Amino acid sequence: MPEFRPTHFLRAFGVALLAAGSVSTLMSAQNTAPARPPITGIDHVAFLVSSQADAEKFYGKLLGFTRVSMGGDTAYTYPVSATQNVETLTGPEKHDSRLDHFAFATTDAEGMRKYLKAKGIKVPDKCGEAYGGGLEFAVKDPEGNPVEFVQRTGPTPALAPLPISKHLIHVGMVVHDPMLENTFYRDILGFNLLWKGGMKDEVTDWVSMQVPDGTDWLEYMLNIKPDASAETRGVMNHMALGVKDIQAADAKLKLTGWTPTQREHPQMGRDGKWQLNLYDPYGTRSELMEFKPVGKICCSPYTAKLPTE
Repeated sequence: MPEFRPTHFLRAFGVALLAAGSVSTLMSAQNTAPARPPITGIDHVAFLVSSQADAEKFYGKLLGFTRVSMGGDTAYTYPVSATQNVETLTGPEKHDSRLDHFAFATTDAEGMRKYLKAKGIKVPDKCGEAYGGGLEFAVKDPEGNPVEFVQRTGPTPALAPLPISKHLIHVGMVVHDPMLENTFYRDILGFNLLWKGGMKDEVTDWVSMQVPDGTDWLEYMLNIKPDASAETRGVMNHMALGVKDIQAADAKLKLTGWTPTQREHPQMGRDGKWQLNLYDPYGTRSELMEFKPVGKICCSPYTAKLPTE
């Protein structure tokens, strides 16, 4: 029978206590880590323009949104709905793009700031005041794209009576490394794959990453060369406005004096939905897109609920 030695027992008992303490500390840290607040959709997208008067002809007259000054004559917002806006900011391209930034809506901006900080994302020391009321702050994604999070608490803005759309359903941006971007949008923010496809069945050119607590999405625009032309960048860095009927939208546009062209006309998308591309005076694309697919869907099925009006 092996000899019993108290020192061996005490040493083993101490190791067990240390291990139990480590597990307890780890569990306590996990329990106190801030949870991610809901991300419910797109709050706004901001584009850079050279002339606010020319921008007004497109976003105001053609698309039918009401222009509201954000202070001075270099920044305007066009409310799409009670919770979404398109902003036009006077200035040249930044990082070869007229997409200045985009923002997601959250129910708790300060909670989101603390959550991202806990995840190792560089955040400001505090939230700022959002235009129109509420809180907001900005960070940069892994590829350096500015991303804002906004919690709206202000009054409902005055809306245009007959806009071309009442729902900004997605924002598209050039992405060079989708796996790197996924470490932020998927792994930290909880975005999920909605659909992916391309001009050819065997090539993925577009990846739709849906917000975790809504139906809007961010579209990765892939396979774009670093030295892409300004025209190509304007096509890729874009926004999409949801419509029920593309033919009705086409007819409404024609009432403003707009006429179809080789670039701007109704067409069936590879995702099975009717769409119509429009371009502002600086080449930035606004994609009108029906909410529901009616044609053949290429490449992959939809994996979640699609947005509605």
